[in-house]
Amino acid sequence: ATAQDMSTMTTAAPTPSQQQQLAPLSAQTSLKRSRILFDTSSSSSINNTNTTAQTTTTTPLAAATQAFVPPLFDSQLHQQTIKRKIRLQYPSEYSKLAFQAEENEVDAEGGEKQQRKETATGRAVREIRKEALDRLRSGEDYVEAGGDGSDVGAEGRLVIHREVDMKSSVMHSNQGDVGGGALIVSGSNNTTAFSGPNSTTTTTEQQQQKGQPIRSGGILVKRDDDSNTTIPTPKWHAPWKLSTVLSSHLGWVRSIAFDPHNTMFATGGNDRVIKIFDLAKACVASQDALKITLTGHISPVRGLAFSERHPYLFSAGEDKLVKCWDLETNQVIRHYHGHLSGVFALKLHPTLDLLVTGGRDAVARVWDMRTKHQVHCLTGHDNTVGALLTKGTDPQIVTGSYDSTIKLWDLAAGKCMTTLTHHKKSVRALAMPSYENTFISGAADSLKKWVGSDGRFIKSFTGHKGVINAMAVNDDGVLLSGADDGSMNFWDYNTGHCFQQSMTVAQPGSLDAENGIFAAEFDLTGTRLITCEADKTIKIWKEDEHASELTHPIDMKNWRKKCIAEAKKRY
Repeated sequence: ATAQDMSTMTTAAPTPSQQQQLAPLSAQTSLKRSRILFDTSSSSSINNTNTTAQTTTTTPLAAATQAFVPPLFDSQLHQQTIKRKIRLQYPSEYSKLAFQAEENEVDAEGGEKQQRKETATGRAVREIRKEALDRLRSGEDYVEAGGDGSDVGAEGRLVIHREVDMKSSVMHSNQGDVGGGALIVSGSNNTTAFSGPNSTTTTTEQQQQKGQPIRSGGILVKRDDDSNTTIPTPKWHAPWKLSTVLSSHLGWVRSIAFDPHNTMFATGGNDRVIKIFDLAKACVASQDALKITLTGHISPVRGLAFSERHPYLFSAGEDKLVKCWDLETNQVIRHYHGHLSGVFALKLHPTLDLLVTGGRDAVARVWDMRTKHQVHCLTGHDNTVGALLTKGTDPQIVTGSYDSTIKLWDLAAGKCMTTLTHHKKSVRALAMPSYENTFISGAADSLKKWVGSDGRFIKSFTGHKGVINAMAVNDDGVLLSGADDGSMNFWDYNTGHCFQQSMTVAQPGSLDAENGIFAAEFDLTGTRLITCEADKTIKIWKEDEHASELTHPIDMKNWRKKCIAEAKKRY
């Protein structure tokens, strides 16, 4: 039909021969072809045989229901169901659905011209079917159109494309022009969804808004790449700025720990000494911020930890020694012997009197704090154990190694529960928030967030180029990652949004290359961040009190682009 005759279309009942040729396919064919578009050759052949000069008149519903019949049990019941669904979901557009018949004059042999009629719907479905098959053969990415029925994969889906004559005044609705789109009919429940320029919510999106699960299955349809991508909204955080610089150590500063009362902190470095500072005085750069210096190690001090139940400070160094310091007498009262090489990490159990250390001998050792006996020797790593986490719930010990693996340990049995092999580079840092049972690991390839109970992968934090030596997270959900090149990234821990990227500045007199960050820790209030760096300084950072959401807004445009790009990747 031409554009002028579209307003005068009337209903033409299908002939018995047409109904016989459009009968449902067999169940066996339906199973085989449930994941590709259905063949429309039968309908095309019928249209091609009608080469008479008379104009075929039809209504939108008749064309939609008669041209394509999915492999269901009763074709008439299926036609009535589609009519009812379209009436219910699109009452304003029910009378405006039309299918344009295009007349293509093709040169025939002998110089004569014949007319070949093909519905626009048949042409669109045929093109999309060919494109879907080409994408399958080439192995490109595709999107599965999931339905809400349990037998969608077995009974298939029907996609009906419609084209609208924009020149005709009949095709204008109250909201404006109606654009082209597709009716996606599920095989079992016959749910329809129209996707067009003026349509904002489809059936799949309505299910997502209602929290209903979307089952996979059905045919392959071409969609927008970001149609199913969920963009999480990051929480706004104030940027951090440098507040104070402490220059006291004579070598690289390698470790830091806060006491349970948040009144002082201790640092250890390559100068083989442990220095204890008053936190309040250090934040204002007071001259008497240094309280005491402890000597006793003969190699760099790589691990420090304050006990919450005893006035003890534990330290570990590359000299294979693990020491317990009594802060009342400032003397060593216990030694823990057993490591065969340097000790790189040290943590205390939050509820038990246990001490966990990991080192270059590729094992993590669990010590009884009081008796100095070794409780467990956790073996299984192939390289240095460089990071540790301890929790009050299973798995109570998490180790990160330079062999690029992370292991979750059963403390009671002393055996490995889970091994995580997602990282491609050495795992040098682990961090855990206090408000949820998750943890994050840092390596040169990326940061990865995990579920704390069983080690299930949550997501990757990408964008920090460098060897991650230190990570810390506070109760406000701010995550810091510090690298050996002096780069510092501040992340929103919940969404993975990087809201600040900065570089530390080496103090005057140091080499430009001496700007690496070796350790970092938030104080117990989460308002101060202390970093230990390669320029022999201790830097204290705080939030910018003059910043607001107006002066430092969230860059949602780039954040959206990053989320969409990561959603396209295959993991």
